[in-house]
Formats: sequence, structure tokens, C-alpha cells
Amino acid sequence: MQICIVGTGYVGLVVGACLAETGNQVIGADVDSTKIYALKQSIIPIYEPGLDRLVERNQSAGRLTFTTDVAAAVAKSEVVFIAVGTPPDEDGSADLRHVLAVADVVGRSMARETVVITKSTVPVGTAAKVANAVAKHARFPFHVVSNPEFLKEGAAVDDFMKPDRVVLGAESDHARSVMAELYAPFVRTGKPIIFMDVASAEMTKYAANAMLATRISFMNDIANLCERVGANVDMVRRGIGTDDRIGPAFLFPGPGYGGSCFPKDVKALVKTARDCNAELSILESVEAVNERQKRRLFEKLHHALGDSLSGMRVAVWGLAFKPNTDDMREAPSRVLMEALWAAGARVRAYDPVAAEEAKRIYGERPDLELCSNVTEAVNGADALAIVTEWREFRSPDFDELKKAMREPAIFDGRNLYDPKLLRQHGIHYFAIGRGENSPA
Repeated sequence: MQICIVGTGYVGLVVGACLAETGNQVIGADVDSTKIYALKQSIIPIYEPGLDRLVERNQSAGRLTFTTDVAAAVAKSEVVFIAVGTPPDEDGSADLRHVLAVADVVGRSMARETVVITKSTVPVGTAAKVANAVAKHARFPFHVVSNPEFLKEGAAVDDFMKPDRVVLGAESDHARSVMAELYAPFVRTGKPIIFMDVASAEMTKYAANAMLATRISFMNDIANLCERVGANVDMVRRGIGTDDRIGPAFLFPGPGYGGSCFPKDVKALVKTARDCNAELSILESVEAVNERQKRRLFEKLHHALGDSLSGMRVAVWGLAFKPNTDDMREAPSRVLMEALWAAGARVRAYDPVAAEEAKRIYGERPDLELCSNVTEAVNGADALAIVTEWREFRSPDFDELKKAMREPAIFDGRNLYDPKLLRQHGIHYFAIGRGENSPA
């Protein structure tokens, strides 16, 4: 098929590269000329394992091209994906200006019967707005489809190539036929393509992320209660996760969820409910719990190290909101570091891939040192805070760690280590939801 992907950000780039990999002719279109120039050189603006090789291979094969001429790309295509950003407004609602601007271009530019697909995460009712924007200028038949993405950062290529399911909101036979053909190579193992009405597809994306965010906030609340009553959240997690009705996924406590999806989508769903005079009190609590949880590591540090953190050096391992990405949007590390700076502490931070993103966000500042490895970060530190569970953090040399630090204290936001082992090495250890912790 001839496919245009408007938007070469995280979602658009992954979708375009994966569709090209199965033999389609794909044009990635974006108004950002700097980004397009880099992509033509196979320079990827994001860190996502495997994506660089996929882009380079399909560009070399001539199946994937990039352009700033959105109108021309649309005119050449029979399928157009809208994959531009939908950042949250101040009230939590999704900003649809970019989506509707693309829809306007599609209406003016399409040169044949076209399937127009909203791939961006958008609230219920967006497809109807897209259809209206296209219809103002369209000279050919068109079909609007909702195809929400379920890509996990750090595993996005595998998620697209081997999906659990494909959700499609399509309300014409032509659209259903085109989308079934497009996704057939990705569901050969029998995973379902689920056709539904457009509104239900739009809601499915928000509901899925809201459910996962709810599990995380629920376990963080349980973890904090475990500390109070002397229970161990690791045992509790195993105890409930082996129940088939619950399952083990998204039950790990931590310093709160972040990234580009969960915070934004929970806020947007709550805003949608308010606009409809409906109440989503559970999700409002999920959001409140998450904001509170992001301060837990700082509270533990403050409680253990004393009232004044002024002049102290704190090592931070992990800046990205999760491993295998450089994304620091809504990351717990940002809340921790900003609280430490407000208290007068200095931060020595290390992340395998997110240092440049941290530099972009914070610039040069005297109370932040971005280090090149774990040892450099902990050298002379009064405490170590672990925020992201990168694999290289899982088995450090604890004796060397203790020697490098001025005070051997670890505040583990990911429960990576065995508390008994840390005590044997003479290291003070504070984790999330374990009964041996101080109830800070």
C-alpha cells in the first residue's frame, strides 16, 4: 500500500518503520525540517531499541522516505495516519489543534479515495471532528478510522510487530477491508483484530492506560501501608499476583508512574468525564496517589539524613521514567531532584541514555552533575537514590559502592536488592513497602 504517516515523533516513526518492514511504501511527513533532515541520514531523534536499524534498512530498500511536504505525501497515498502530538492543556484535556490541522491538509490534498486513521491518543469524539475537517475540502470519498496505539516505550518495535491485539474503530466496509489487509502480516499467530465503532476504539485506549495506572497507584498505596504495619510488599505482590483473576503485571511498587502516556491519559479521561457531568472518583484518586508517591523517595531521604540536606551530595541512578528510553516526561527523577535542589542538596546523576535529555531540560546548573557511569555518580555521595530499574543497576559491587560513598545509604525506589544482603555489607537500605523500613 501507499501510506503516509503525518508526524515523525515516537508513535509515527515506529508505525512508519514497521509498516515499511512488511513491504508497504511509506512516507513519513513532518513540518519539522531539522527532524526530517536527520531522519534522511537515519539519525533517530529518540532512543528506542531496534528502531534505528529498522529505519536505516527500510530507507536503503526504498520503502521508507521522509519529507516536509505533507500535502504532496498525502496526495500520493491511499492510507494516511495522523500521528501528531496531543499535549495536555492546562485543564488536562488533549490539545487537538495539530490533529485537526493535519485533517484540514488531508481534505485539501488527497487525490483518491482515502482511509484517514487517527493514531494519536485522542478523546472520544475526535474522529467526528477529523471527519468534519476533512469534509470541508474533500473532493474524493474518505473514511475515518480510530486505531489507538499500545506501544510501550523501550519495547515499541516488538509491540507493533507482535501485538497482543489490534483495535480498530471502523464504520465502513471499505475501511474495514483496508485495515484488515494492512494489519494481516502482524497477526499471523492468531492475535485478534478487534473491530468496533469509532467511539469505543477511542475510549479503549484511555481505559487501558487508566486501568494500568490504577494498578500502579493501588500497589503504591499498599506498599506505604505495608511500611506502617511491618508487612513486606514483595510478599504481598506475589500473594495477589498469582491469583488468576489479578495476574502479576503492573503490581510493582515504586516512585510513581511517569512518561508520555499514563499521566496525560488519566488527566484527559478525568476531563472528559467532567465535561459529560460524570464522576471518575477512582481515577481522580489514582492521579492524587501518583503525585504523592513521587515525593516518597525525597521524604525518606529527608527523614533518614536529617532536617537539613543543605550541602549534601546525593547520587541518583536513573533519570528516564522507565528503562530502555530517554524519555523524562513526568519522570519521578525530576520530582526528586527538584526537591533536593530546593533543600540545598547537590545531585550527581547517572542514566545510560537520558543524560542529554536531562541537559536539554535543566541546562547547565551548579547543583547538577551528569556522570558517565555508576561509580562516578556515587563517589563521595552522602546517599544514593535509585529511581529507574536499568539492568546495570541490579548487581553492583556493594563493597566498592560502600567505599566510594561518604555515607553508605541507599534509597531504592525500585526494590532491586535483598535487604539482608545490604545489611551484611554495612549499608543502610531504605526501599518501598518493606517491613524492615523506617515508616518515614
